[in-house]
Amino acid sequence: MIKKILLAVLSIFIITAFYILNTKKDNLYQYKLNGKSYRLLVADEKEEHEKGLMFYKDKKELKGADGMIFIFSEKQTKTFWNKNTYLDLDVYWVDGEQLIGKSFLPSILISKDIVFVNSEKKVDRVIEIINN
Repeated sequence: MIKKILLAVLSIFIITAFYILNTKKDNLYQYKLNGKSYRLLVADEKEEHEKGLMFYKDKKELKGADGMIFIFSEKQTKTFWNKNTYLDLDVYWVDGEQLIGKSFLPSILISKDIVFVNSEKKVDRVIEIINN
């Protein structure tokens, strides 16, 4: 009985340690786009897709990242907007590894109104790069 309890506790400890070591918080995804390499934060869950780069005020807050890559489970036509977005962004629409198009998304501070940009085709990735 004690062996089973110890085994269960050890299993929980190992699973927890594995989870902590493999979280994405400090990991940046290296991505090559148009011959240039970028360090990107990863958004591959619904909550991350919804927040994106909203509320960031400067690149220092991104911990060395150049932007964010949004990874979606299904290809769809995507729409992005600048609500609560304080950085100017270049938005790249990607299907697999193929670049489909590019849009500019101004910060809400510049546009003063919400601006929407859309992919021309179905995509499974969207990359936002801070436009300096």
